[in-house]
Amino acid sequence: MTTDQRAPRAKGTPGRLSLWLQRRANASTAAKIRRKGGRMMGMDLLVLHTVGRRTGEARENPLAWFDDGDGGWLVVASGGGSRNPGWYANLAAHPDRAAVEHHGSEPVPVTPHVLDDAARARVWPRIAAAAPTIDKHQRKADRTYPVVRLVPAPAGE
Repeated sequence: MTTDQRAPRAKGTPGRLSLWLQRRANASTAAKIRRKGGRMMGMDLLVLHTVGRRTGEARENPLAWFDDGDGGWLVVASGGGSRNPGWYANLAAHPDRAAVEHHGSEPVPVTPHVLDDAARARVWPRIAAAAPTIDKHQRKADRTYPVVRLVPAPAGE
């Protein structure tokens, strides 16, 4: 008889059941965005396509999106969690393989840029006005949520 000698998971990291539920919910929400469009809690949603930083496998995450006309912003909030979500690490590891999918369209390649403190301070009031819940979570959080600007990738990239 063997015993399971896994190290305990770090505080703030999801367990296997939580990850499984999250993946199921993400798949369901992504399908809904494709089928009917996406709005949740007053926020527009899109499907972010990334590549796993360790596995190299395709990943899809439905996320709140704040359109600015030429692109838009994603807030790296992780549902108010204490750590950045996996999609953010995947985006940082493979920025050249990112794409966004809106209702009724195919994925479009994008170029991600993490905003510096000054740029984040300029756009945060617009995000807070559009999504007061995210602003409320940010005020209670121990970390500053990064904001990622996504713009369409130049043709040929």
